[in-house]
Amino acid sequence: MRIGLISDTHGLLRPEALAALAGVEGIIHAGDIGSQEVIARLRVIAPVCAVRGNNDRGRWADKLPLWLDLTRGGVRVHVLHDLKELAVGPEEEEDRFDVVVAGHSHKPSVVERGRVLLVNPGSAGPQRFRLPVTIGYLMIADGSARAEIRSLL
Repeated sequence: MRIGLISDTHGLLRPEALAALAGVEGIIHAGDIGSQEVIARLRVIAPVCAVRGNNDRGRWADKLPLWLDLTRGGVRVHVLHDLKELAVGPEEEEDRFDVVVAGHSHKPSVVERGRVLLVNPGSAGPQRFRLPVTIGYLMIADGSARAEIRSLL
């Protein structure tokens, strides 16, 4: 199973992001979406799970959760916008999650902390500073997960 990971679109859904997400079985948006149109356009590709980011405001955004707990292929995935707002400490993570997906920093990363895979897909929206424009993928097979980052520009 291949899940597309996207974050920090801030209302800009690039054609490169749409092309890179083609063929995924699901999409996780880790917040700072920018508009409900972004979610609608992503839903054309695959089912979307999304959380509200600190810049998501308005009636459409009020309907989004601040965090989600998902299970995909036997893998427990926790999604939130800002990793600093994770409500459990590192010692509890391994008991509750296999993967944590968070955006906010616009810095793409895939890091293992103990047995937990921390994934930040970076920003797929407007380029900020000299940071790359990226999305991520979460590949799940046989109850385990791995992640990768893909540059869009």
